[in-house]
Amino acid sequence: MLGSGEVIGKRKLHMSWDELLNHGDEPFDLSFKSVRGIHPSLTLKAAVVQACDDQDGALPDSLVDCEMTRYTDAGHAQFAEYIASETVSHLNAAVEHFQLVLDQCPTSHPDHAAALTNLAWARLEGYIRNHLQDIDTTISLFRDALALRPQRHPDRPLSLYNLTKALTWRHNKKSTAADESAQLYHELLPLCPEGTYLRSIAAGAGADYVITGCNNFPTDASDEGICLRRVVLEFCPVGHQRRLRALDELSRALSSRFTQSGDIDDLDECIQILREAVSLCPEGHTERCVFLNNLAHSLGIYRFDHQGNPNDLDEAISLLEEALRLYPVGHESRHFSLDNLGSVLVTRFNKRGARDDIARAISLYREALTLRPPGHPRRDTTLNNLASALKTRYDKLDVSEDLNEAIDLYREFLRLKGLDNPERHIYLFNLSAALCSRFTHTRKNEDAEEAIDLCQQSLEALPSLHPDRYFSYMWLQATYLSRYRVQLNPPDLSLAVENFRLASRHPTEGFPERIAEAIDWARQAEIYQHDSALEAYQTCFELFNSHVMTRSSIISRREAASAFDGARSFPVDAASCAIRRGNLPRAVELMEQGRGQQWSLVSRLRTPLEDLESTSPELARKVSELNTRLAGAQGSAGSRDRAAADRAATEYRGLTRQWEAAVAEIRNIKDFSRFLLPPAYEDVQAAARQGPVIIFIASKYSCSAIIVPTSGEPHHVPLTSISLVDLNNLKERFTRAIRNASQMNPTEPRNDLIVLLRIVWNEIMLPIVNVLENVLKLNRRSRIWLCPTAAFTSIPLHAANPFLTKADRSKEACLEDLYICSYTPTLSALVRSRQLMKKRVTPSFVAIGQGQPGAGKGKALLAVDSELELVHKLVPATASHNTVSGDAATRAGALKALEENTWVHLACHGKQDPAQPYHSHFVMRDEHVTLLDIMERDIPRAEFAFLSACHTAVGDKETPDEVIHLAAGLQFAGFKSVVGTLWEVDDSVAKHVVEAFYKYIFHPKEEGIMDCTKAAWALNCATHAVKTKVPLEQRMVFVHIGV
Repeated sequence: MLGSGEVIGKRKLHMSWDELLNHGDEPFDLSFKSVRGIHPSLTLKAAVVQACDDQDGALPDSLVDCEMTRYTDAGHAQFAEYIASETVSHLNAAVEHFQLVLDQCPTSHPDHAAALTNLAWARLEGYIRNHLQDIDTTISLFRDALALRPQRHPDRPLSLYNLTKALTWRHNKKSTAADESAQLYHELLPLCPEGTYLRSIAAGAGADYVITGCNNFPTDASDEGICLRRVVLEFCPVGHQRRLRALDELSRALSSRFTQSGDIDDLDECIQILREAVSLCPEGHTERCVFLNNLAHSLGIYRFDHQGNPNDLDEAISLLEEALRLYPVGHESRHFSLDNLGSVLVTRFNKRGARDDIARAISLYREALTLRPPGHPRRDTTLNNLASALKTRYDKLDVSEDLNEAIDLYREFLRLKGLDNPERHIYLFNLSAALCSRFTHTRKNEDAEEAIDLCQQSLEALPSLHPDRYFSYMWLQATYLSRYRVQLNPPDLSLAVENFRLASRHPTEGFPERIAEAIDWARQAEIYQHDSALEAYQTCFELFNSHVMTRSSIISRREAASAFDGARSFPVDAASCAIRRGNLPRAVELMEQGRGQQWSLVSRLRTPLEDLESTSPELARKVSELNTRLAGAQGSAGSRDRAAADRAATEYRGLTRQWEAAVAEIRNIKDFSRFLLPPAYEDVQAAARQGPVIIFIASKYSCSAIIVPTSGEPHHVPLTSISLVDLNNLKERFTRAIRNASQMNPTEPRNDLIVLLRIVWNEIMLPIVNVLENVLKLNRRSRIWLCPTAAFTSIPLHAANPFLTKADRSKEACLEDLYICSYTPTLSALVRSRQLMKKRVTPSFVAIGQGQPGAGKGKALLAVDSELELVHKLVPATASHNTVSGDAATRAGALKALEENTWVHLACHGKQDPAQPYHSHFVMRDEHVTLLDIMERDIPRAEFAFLSACHTAVGDKETPDEVIHLAAGLQFAGFKSVVGTLWEVDDSVAKHVVEAFYKYIFHPKEEGIMDCTKAAWALNCATHAVKTKVPLEQRMVFVHIGV
C-alpha cells in the first residue's frame, strides 16, 4: 500500500499508529460522519509488513517502497491542510508530492492506479475551488486508473465514480456533453447497492446532469439497461422535474423487453408506470396525449392480446378517444392518434364483430394516410395498418374488393422497408396471410407458394423464443391447410398440423392466441380425421388451465372460460373423439379434465395435505401457506381502480409462480408424481365405489353415455336415436311444459311432461338400464350417479319414465323404481366428498328460513314458517338444533349458521343469475347470500343441506359444463350431500316432500341417527310417498347431489 493509501473522499479521521496496531490481527470498522443519511465505514485489518529504516536509505524488495510511502503520506498531509484552509501552497505541495510518487511508480506496480488517483483527486479539488484550470489532465489520470481496474476488480466502482465526478465538474463549468458520464453511470449504479455510501454520493451532486445524459440514451431492453432506468427513476422522486421523462424511458425499455420475451410482468410494470405518467399530465399538459396513446397501446394491443381481458380493450379505446379529441383536425400530430385508435378498434372488431368498429377503423386509417403522403417517415406504418384492417374485413365480412387492395398496400409497404428493418418479419407474415386468403378464393398455386416462402423468411429472421414466431407458424398452417383443401396432398395436411402444434405450444406468446390456435387445431383434425385430434384437445385443456389460473378472481376466471368461441363444447367433443377412437378411459379423463375447471382450480387450494405432511412437513407447510395467501388474494383484482387491480393481479401472479414451483418440487418426491395433476381413470373410478357413475356426453359429433363401474373398464352406451339438436329441442320443450304445469290445477294430468319423460326413458335411459341390468347385473334399488354434460344438464334424467301399464294393470318400472338416483357435477367432486366423510363430527342442525324478504326481493313465502316448525319437530331430539328466521335471517346470520352447523335446511327464495352465475343467491332479509359467498367459505365439517328454494341446481348457460349453481357451490364448500331444485318450487306443496323426506332420513327417529348418505334413498322414498298430494313437476323438481 502507498503509505496512507488512496484518496476515497474528503472525510477526516484522526487515529494514531499505536491505536491502529492495538487491534492486533483482528479486523475492525472505522466509521465516519453521516453523508446524506448514510454512515460510511471501512473494515480494516492492520499489521506491520516490514519496518522501514530511514537511515540507510536502502530500498526494500517488499510490496511497499519506503520512499514512495514518505511522499504519499506527505502528499496526504498537505492535501488535508488544503482542504481545511484552502491555502494554494498546500495544494501545490500535495500535487508535487503525488506527482513524485507517480513518477517513481511504474505502470506494472500494483499501486500504480492508487498513485494516479491520488494525484487526480488533488488536481480535481483544486479545479473545483478554482485554484487550477486544467481539468482535461485530471480526467486523463482518472481514465488511466480505471483502465488498470478491469471488470470485477473490487475498486472499479470507486474509479468509475471518480471519473464521473470529474466529468460532471467539467460539464458544470464548460457545458460539455453528458453522454460519457451517463455511460459510466450505466455501469456504476448497478454496482452500488441501495444504502451504501457510494450509492449515496453517486446520487448526490451532478445527478440531474447524469439523468439528462441517461435519458438521451437509446432504448435498451437488456437487464442492465432496465436496471439503469430503474436507478435513474430513483434519482427522480415524486415532484422531481425530470420524473416524467424517467418514467417514459423506463416504460419504453420494459415494453421493448416484453415484445422480445413475452414476460407479462414487464408489461404490467410498464402499464403501472404509464398510469403514473398520465396522472402527472393533467388536462392541458403538452405530453398528456403522448402518454394516453402509450398507455392505450400497452393495454389494448399488448396486454389484451396476451391475456384477453376485455376491460383492457375498453379502457384503451376510452383513452384513445380522449387522445384524438386532443388532436383535432389540423393538428400536426393527429395522424398518431388516428393510427392508434384504428388499431384497437380492429382488435375489438375481431373480438366482438361490431361492423361499426371495422368501418370506423378503416376510415381512420384512410384519414391518417392522407396526413402521411409519399415521403412521410411513418407512411409505411399506416399502409400496413390499413392493409391489415382491409384483410380483416375481407375475412369476416367477405368484402371482396378489400383483399386485392390489402395486398397492393402490403407490397407498397414492403418496398418502403429495407431488408435490415427489425420489424420486417411482421410485414412478411402479414402479406403472407393476405396471399393465403386470396389463394382460397382464386386457387392459384403461386399465391400459396409465395405465402409459404414469406413465412419461412420471417422465421429465419427471428430467434427461437421470439413471441412473433407464433404468427409465422399460424399463417404457415393456414396456407398448408388451404392448399390441402384444394389439392388434397397429404404432406400439406401433415405440415399444417405440425405448424398448429408449434403455434399452440410457442411459450412466449400469450395464452389467448395459443388457445384459439389449439381450438382450431382440434376442429380441423376432427374435420379431416387426423390422428392428432386428441393431442389437440389435450393441448387446449392444458393451455386453458394455465390461462385461467393467471386470473386472480373467480368471476374473471369465468369470463376467461366463456371468452373462446367453440370452447364450451370442448370437453364433450374431446370425450366423443376418444370414444370414436375406442379409448373409453381416456374419454373419462378428458371429460374430467375439461369439465368443472372453475371448481378444480379453487379446490387445488383446499387439497388435504396429510400424506405430504408425513413425508415432507416443510413442503406441506409451504404449500399450505401459499394456498391461504392465494385464496385470500382471489377477489383482490376485482377492484374498480384499474391501477390497484393491475397491482393485485401482478401480486397474484407472483404467488401463483411460487405455488407452481412448490408443487413441482412435491412432484419430484416418490409417490407424489401426480400431485394435483388431472386425475387418471383409476383415480376417478373411486367415485363409483358405491355404485356406477353414468356420464352423459352431448357432442355435435355423437351422443352417448359412459358407465363407470365399481371396478374394471368403462362401458360405452351409444345413444344413436338422439342428437345434440334433438337434446336442445327437448330442453326447450321441458322448459315450456314446466311453465305450463305451474299454471295448472294440481289434479290435472301433466300430459306434456309425460310425453317428454317417455322420450327421455326410451331414447336415453332405456339403453343404459339394459347395460346396468344385463351386463353389470346391478341389483334393483342399488344406487347410481348421473353426471350429465352440456344439453343433458337441463333435462330431468332422474325422472325418466315409460308411463306404461302391463297386462296385469301394474305400472312398468321407471328409473326411480329401479334405482336410487343421485347427481354429481364431476367424478372428482364425488371422490372429494367421500374423502371428507372420514372427518365426521357430532352433528348439529340449523333451519334457516326467510319468508318475508325485503322490498323488491320477491313475493312473501307464506308456508316458510310452518315448514321450519315442521322440520324442527322431525329432527331427532338428541341432535343440537336451532332455527334462524325472520329478522335474524340476514346474510351474516345465514353465513354464520352455515359455517357453524353440519346439517342445514334452507327455506327461502333462490335465484339463478343467467348472466353471472356466481351472483346466483339465496334471498335474505337484508342482502343476498351469493354463490360467491358460499365458495369463499371452507366448511369441511359440513355434511348435509336441503335447499327448499327455487333454481338451486340449475347451471350456467354460457359454460354449461362448469355446473355453476348453488347446490354445487355448497358441495364444493364442504357439504357432502345436498338436495336441490331444478326449477321454481311451490312452497305450499313442497312441505309435503320436506315432511316425507325427513321422516325417512331420520327413521327410526328414536335412535337419533343422522346419516347424510341416506339422503338419496330418503328423497326417492319421499317422492314416491307424496304422489297423491304433490303434482308431477313438484316431485321431479327435487334432486340429490353427492354421497
